[in-house]
Amino acid sequence: MSEQENKLNIAASLEKLNGILQSRFPDYYNADDPESSIRHLLQDAKLNEAQLVELYATAFGVPVLDEEELGLPEQPPEFPLDFFNANECLVYEWDEGKVTFLVTSPFTLGNLEYLVRRTWKSELYVRFVRRPFLERMLSKLQNAGEEEEENLAAEDENTLRSMAGEARIVRLVNDIFTRSLELGASDIHIEPGEESVSVRCRVDGVLTEIFNCPLNQFPAIASRIKLLGGLNIAESRLPQDGRTNVTLGRMSLDMRISTIPILTGESIVLRLLNKESVSFDLRQLGMSDEHLAQFEKLIQIPHGIILVVGPTGSGKTTTLYSVINQLNDARKKIITIEDPVEYRTPGLCQVQVNSKVGVTFAAGLRSIVRQDPDIILVGEIRDRETADIAINAALTGHLVLSTLHTNDAVGAVTRLLDMGVENFLVSSALFGVLSQRLVRKICPVCHGVKGPEKCKKCNGTGYKGRSGIFELLFMNDELRTAVNRNASSSELEEIAVRHGMVTLQQDGEAKVKAGITTQEELNRSTAEL
Repeated sequence: MSEQENKLNIAASLEKLNGILQSRFPDYYNADDPESSIRHLLQDAKLNEAQLVELYATAFGVPVLDEEELGLPEQPPEFPLDFFNANECLVYEWDEGKVTFLVTSPFTLGNLEYLVRRTWKSELYVRFVRRPFLERMLSKLQNAGEEEEENLAAEDENTLRSMAGEARIVRLVNDIFTRSLELGASDIHIEPGEESVSVRCRVDGVLTEIFNCPLNQFPAIASRIKLLGGLNIAESRLPQDGRTNVTLGRMSLDMRISTIPILTGESIVLRLLNKESVSFDLRQLGMSDEHLAQFEKLIQIPHGIILVVGPTGSGKTTTLYSVINQLNDARKKIITIEDPVEYRTPGLCQVQVNSKVGVTFAAGLRSIVRQDPDIILVGEIRDRETADIAINAALTGHLVLSTLHTNDAVGAVTRLLDMGVENFLVSSALFGVLSQRLVRKICPVCHGVKGPEKCKKCNGTGYKGRSGIFELLFMNDELRTAVNRNASSSELEEIAVRHGMVTLQQDGEAKVKAGITTQEELNRSTAEL
């Protein structure tokens, strides 16, 4: 490409961009505000950041860079870091009279071109990159420019607040969030060790380290996160919990924050509650056609208890929200009581457990029943009192959805009995139990084959995304009779299988045979069965 062809013509290129938007996305095109068109396309997942870069590159007639091969370019001394932060840009190449910038958006190029020509007497050229990539590069640049040894030992609140507000710490924490989102993480673990701070992400149920940083940065990182979550930044001796919402570029991210004291400082865990990335759709959970048809029939019952069971992290909450999403309409009153409320959902009355003021599952559920609900979601049945109230609600005309921590479907029956609930109440109120696990799916690009080059889709793990494996127990007359006479779990399972119940192991084996997951992954997920 010649220099003349590569020379920036902002007006003509923006006109071409408008034409592309109008022809490819007519339903989203806004002639008066094309930037809002881009924003809505990203929000509705019609474009991702990489596709957006390709669109900009086409309109401006410039090549798309390979970010994997792009290191941190050397920066000219006359361009200060504040300039890069203010204009969301970074120098890519420069020589006398010409400078090429990495940028994320064409809509601010007019100001950038004016500043470059007036201040540095240079011609402006551009290359487009994804916003998360540019933010990461800026974070590296800031860290590289800092003194290696800083005294971060002072622990008084004013000092901690000052450190938490430093630009490099703000950008570092944002970079942690951004990289975690790019990987599709559900949780972030930040843990100080003896010599450094480890930052790990849980991706598809497995923890992966994304980077280390110097130990002396931990007080500032911890303080920044605590400030975001409304926690006491001067308190590191006691566990704390909080919640916050942060905006990263065009994305809003809801996070739950937990800290506990450990020997080397504090362990900080952030649960990422990105509702836009979660599909609360029963058809997307991985159920077989048979399971889906049976479960959709089950949730249409007008009253009774339906339980979703499995260990922590097995996808129970996602399944329950998928059920609620399908049942949610203006004709039904739906109330939830949760600890905590993970996803705020329009159309629901959601109650947060707060034991400090007496709002426990049992107390909250007792009040909810007086609110004339059609459907009640109880985050978890933990004790006899909650179980009794839930069963009473189910027997008096309400559909009750809840969870239990048991290994399999019949285990839910024995667990309720172990809590002290009468046999005849369990057999009368309980209509069905869905037991589930999550297994990682084989990467659709590399198909789990690890070659010399790391697969970009799955980051070299061989897996991308997760699917549920399920076991659905329907209560029938024979099972109810067996529960009333206090039959053993093995006998209950034998009756259920005889009536057509597909076990977790069988459903998992079917997914291995279908090429959805691997035998190794199935064994990992069902090791306790």
